[in-house]
Amino acid sequence: MKSGFISKLMLVSALFGSITLIHTFAMSKDPSCSASDEPTACSLPSGAQIRGYFEIQRSDAEWQSMLSPEQYRVMRQAGTEPPFRNAYHDHKEPGLYVLAGTQIPLFSSAHKFNSGTGWPSFWDAVVSENVATTTDRSHGMVRIEVHCALDGSHLGHIFEDGPAPTGLRYCINSAALDFIHADDLEAKGLAQYHPDNF
Repeated sequence: MKSGFISKLMLVSALFGSITLIHTFAMSKDPSCSASDEPTACSLPSGAQIRGYFEIQRSDAEWQSMLSPEQYRVMRQAGTEPPFRNAYHDHKEPGLYVLAGTQIPLFSSAHKFNSGTGWPSFWDAVVSENVATTTDRSHGMVRIEVHCALDGSHLGHIFEDGPAPTGLRYCINSAALDFIHADDLEAKGLAQYHPDNF
């Protein structure tokens, strides 16, 4: 992911072998995702309609059986967890953040930073092909929703107020993530995702 990714993004979706190009759009930067009692671009749930064919297909009943109620609300109903009261906003251990339930590699501790927003924040995805975006026009604003490209699970939103080198901030719900410590990556066949490699 490179800087300017959001402001000149062209979404391409493939469905039944045909490719649909969806118009480019501009998104205003909203730096107001700070601790506040007022709703912000970060704290509002997503209203994005995540469409397309996903490699991993499960029934709603299967998702409910494998996820906790909070994970299901966030990942399958595009909910948002409260800031500062979640598992990974202040988590500093080295390792890999994977999708809850399916263990798909998403983010590295090497790309994590303290955004002060109360949600885990990353300036890049560890495997860009595992993360996809769609336009979220809910709540009277335009945001970019982030989801798993392999199964459509909602992760959070992406903003253009992150640090170099990308200038991006992936604002991700802890409920959508599991964490694998760096010391355990090799045993799980994930040694290539050790934070020392980034």
